[in-house]
Amino acid sequence: MEKVWAKVNAILIADDPKTFITRRTSEANLEFGGIRGDRHFGITSKADSRQPMYPKGTEILNRRQITIVSGEELDRIAEELGVESIRPEWLGANVLVKGFPELTKLTMGSRILFPSGAGLICMGENKPCTLPGDEIQKHYGEHEKLSLRFVRAGNKRRGIVCAVERPGIIHEHDDVQILVNDYVNPMQ
Repeated sequence: MEKVWAKVNAILIADDPKTFITRRTSEANLEFGGIRGDRHFGITSKADSRQPMYPKGTEILNRRQITIVSGEELDRIAEELGVESIRPEWLGANVLVKGFPELTKLTMGSRILFPSGAGLICMGENKPCTLPGDEIQKHYGEHEKLSLRFVRAGNKRRGIVCAVERPGIIHEHDDVQILVNDYVNPMQ
């Protein structure tokens, strides 16, 4: 298992029930279920369009407790869209890291370990959708069709979703160790 390091540049929470937009905070307490008060908090969630194998509304494991994005990937999205910057708040992210520019390619089962002992397990890529694109469009009204263009530009750069594997406090500026799951499925 390869070990790499990154730095937490921001901790964010979506605690306004009217929006998915996150706000910055200096630290967060990760619990089984995510960050209490965040819109994605919970050990379980309801199946939606992302889980077409289950009837909509079926209770399933919440694989989307924490969303992590890479500063380098956000810079590449902004460049492709021709805008100054993309803020993690606009994407509803909970953690912004720098120093791991290929975060979205992190394999399922990889771990992100914090100095407090808290640990996250990668549950996969966060697929881009038009909702964050709509938010980006609000900030760059002079650019056309950013909502739809974001879906293409964010493909393989939108970050990952994680579940809390071990609770603990996480802080802005934490150095995190990323354990890359290098298991290859022999069935593929």
